This record gives sequence, structure tokens and C-alpha cells, in this order.
Amino acid sequence: MLRAVSNQTAAASGGIDRYFKITERGSTVGREVRGGLVTFFTMAYIIVLNPLILGFAADSDGKLLGGGTVPNLAMIAAGTSLVAGVMTILMGVVANYPLALATGLGLNAFVAFSIASQMTWADAMGLVVIEGLVILVLVLTGFREAVFHAVPAQLKVAISVGIGLFIALIGFVDAGFVHRIPDAANTTVPVQLGATGQLSGWPVFVFAVGLLLVIGLWVRKVKGAILISIIATTLLAIVVEAIGSPKAWSLTVPAWPDKIFDTPDFGTVGEFSLLGSFQNAGVVTALLFVFTLLLADFFDTMGTMTAIGAEAGLLQEDGTPPNTQRILIVDSIAAAAGGAAGVSSNTSYIESASGVGEGARTGLASVVTGVLFLLSIFVAPLVAIIPSEAAVPALVLVGFLMMQQVKGIDWDDLEIAIPAFLTIVLMPFTYSITAGIGAGFIVFVFIKIIRGKVASLHPLMWVVSALFLVYFFINPITNWLT
Repeated sequence: MLRAVSNQTAAASGGIDRYFKITERGSTVGREVRGGLVTFFTMAYIIVLNPLILGFAADSDGKLLGGGTVPNLAMIAAGTSLVAGVMTILMGVVANYPLALATGLGLNAFVAFSIASQMTWADAMGLVVIEGLVILVLVLTGFREAVFHAVPAQLKVAISVGIGLFIALIGFVDAGFVHRIPDAANTTVPVQLGATGQLSGWPVFVFAVGLLLVIGLWVRKVKGAILISIIATTLLAIVVEAIGSPKAWSLTVPAWPDKIFDTPDFGTVGEFSLLGSFQNAGVVTALLFVFTLLLADFFDTMGTMTAIGAEAGLLQEDGTPPNTQRILIVDSIAAAAGGAAGVSSNTSYIESASGVGEGARTGLASVVTGVLFLLSIFVAPLVAIIPSEAAVPALVLVGFLMMQQVKGIDWDDLEIAIPAFLTIVLMPFTYSITAGIGAGFIVFVFIKIIRGKVASLHPLMWVVSALFLVYFFINPITNWLT
């Protein structure tokens, strides 16, 4: 009897291995589980942050998301976790890629403060659905993948390196180690060390301990280094909060919750109108909004999946990930699903690189992350105790790992070196993956023209560069057309 059970267990394990190609990709089930856990912990902040961004913005009727005039943050959090969980599991099962999805930061702010203010929330979410469906059509027709193949290999490397610097900066900023200087300070320096020009406060101390811990564990080659550091630093944060009064946590106060479980409310799901925006805001305005969402979503994902593949050693000879079209299809469906659920466009998360740093190489890690998102719907109070100061040291470490790819760029070839440089530096400097990619593409085409090598340019590079010019000048174009 025991032997029969053992054989069934082995068969099930072997089936999982074969389906996700775990051994083939040089991983183990344990690594995949750890990677999925780490990815979840490094991006669980979106469950708290998305409601804060969407929940307080009023639409043209003065209504808040979910209806009424009182913010309903729990409802938005439930919808955020639901879509992130389902789409991340879908990414793992369909595309077999260690990539997690959730509501896109930047995109949600654009929806809340630029789109919803000119129409109802249902109309705004309808535009998000339309954008996702348009991207899906571009994927199914092969256009999105064709653009990806048209990008020079070294420019793809630059995208990965730029994203590495970008997520390291996100880690430092979210921890308060690097701080934005308020406009009232009347200074030309945009950021500084700490809130006052020097490090202060227990939350920053917790981050510093977490960063040193994860570095120490990593150089000692300890298995589960990133996960161990997140858990240990969270416990430290709880102790610090209990015995002192930091009162400067960037997002989540790490106190043990009064209750572990909560009843979810999915009131935002299905609250969208496909065509209402065209009637209420006008056809031109609605189309420009869709175009802006489309371009940002289109290239953010391209950069993210390339960076994850490069870090995991999964890229093929042409610099593309395996199952590229499947990855893009799931990502496109996620954009539409986010709008349909009333929580804004969902997209691939670069924080997935933290799971890859922990050893994730397959879609099983995504399944683990997705299941945790679904569980967080019911245990949101427990998830909410993890402060970003405890999670983001992982992003700094992963930023270093991705920066190592910079040696793959030929810095003596100015035709690629200058576009690569702009791609790399503009991502952290503008806090935008799309801006870095756009600048690199445009300058790459420009240099080819200047040097009389127009014939060597792929036709799609012309098309994409022209679209990026429109993207960068979208405000004057909008003002002119409307």
C-alpha cells in the first residue's frame, strides 16, 4: 500500500516536472516554490497600493471607484488580488514562464487621474478593456512578436540592464534610502539621501539590515537567500514597530493584525462600459487615451519578459524568450481582464526577477505566486504586515544581477552604444521603462540615417520609432486635435 502511494506521488511529481520542464531548465520543484514565494512577497505591495491610487480619485460625476463617495479600498484590493492571481496562474500554465502579473503601476495612475476625471469610472475601465483587446489582436496577427524580433539583440540587452537599474532605484526609493525632494524645497537636485539629506528613522534601518542580510546570504550561496531575508526583516520590522514608534513606514505598518481572515467583496468586477467613453469624452480623446495606454503596455511587457529571460538564462539565440507568443497573449488578456474587473490594466511585473534570482526558471513559480494572490483575498490582513522596507532589498540585489549583462554591449560601436546608453539611463531617470525603450529606438534609427545606413534598418523599426515620437509628444498633439 505504501509503495503504491509512493509510486503515485512520484508519478505526479514526474508529471509536473515534464509539463513545466523543471529538470530540463536546470531547476527543482523546491527552487520554483521558493521563487514563487519571493516574487509574491516582493510585489504583494500592489494589493495595498492599487486601492490607494484608484480608491480616492473621483470621476466626472464625482463618484469613487466602486460607486458612492466613500472610498472602498477593501473592494479594490479584492479585485486586484483576484485578477493578479488568475492571470499569473494562466501565465505559468499556458506560457510556462516565471513571470507574474498584476495591476500596472503608472498605468493605474494614468487611468485614475487623467482618464477617469473626464468620464465615469465604468467608461474609463471600458477603455482599458479596449486597449487589452487591441493588443491581443496585434499579438494574434503576429505584429507584436514581429516588432520584438526587429529589435537588435544588443538593444535588448540594454533594455534588461536599464530595467535592472530601474528596479534597484525603485527599491531604494520605496525604502526611503533615496528620497524625493519636495518642490517647495526650491532646489535643482531631484533626489537625495534619506528624507533630510541623511539617513534617519527605524524603517530605513530595517531596510539597511535587510540589504546587508540578503547580500551576505547571497555571497555565501545560501539557498533561499532572498526569501529568508524578507521573512527575517519582516519579523525585525514587527519588533521595531512594537517596541518603538517609527511612524515613517513608506506604505505598510508592520503590526500583527487583529484578524487573519477577511470576507472579500468583488463589487468592482464587471463594472465597465466599452463605448461610453466615446460618447462622454469624444472619439478623439478616447482614441488618444487608448493609444497612450497601448504603447506603454506594449513595450513595458517586451522589456520585462526580455529582462526576466536574460536573468534566468532562458533567452534563445535571437534574444527572445521561449513561448514568446503565449507570453504576449496572456499579458494582453490580463490587460483586458484588469479593466473588466475594474482594477485597471494588468501587466507583467519586473519584480518577477526576484523570484528568478531565487532560482525560478519555469511557470510553476508563477502558479505558486498566483495561488498566493488568490489566498491573499482571504488573508489580506496577514499579507499587509510585510512592509516594503523588508521586501525591496531583494530588488536592489536583482538590480545588480541584471546590471552584469552590460558586458554584452559593444561600447566601441557608436551605432549601438549611444542608443543603448540612453535606453539604460533614461529608465531610472524618468521612472519609465517605456521612455527608455522609446529614446533608444528613436536614436538608433536617427544614427542609422545620419551615417547613411537606412537600408539596414528593419521596416518595423521605422514604424515603432514614429509611434514613439507620437507618444513623447502626445500632449501637444492632443491639444491640437481637441
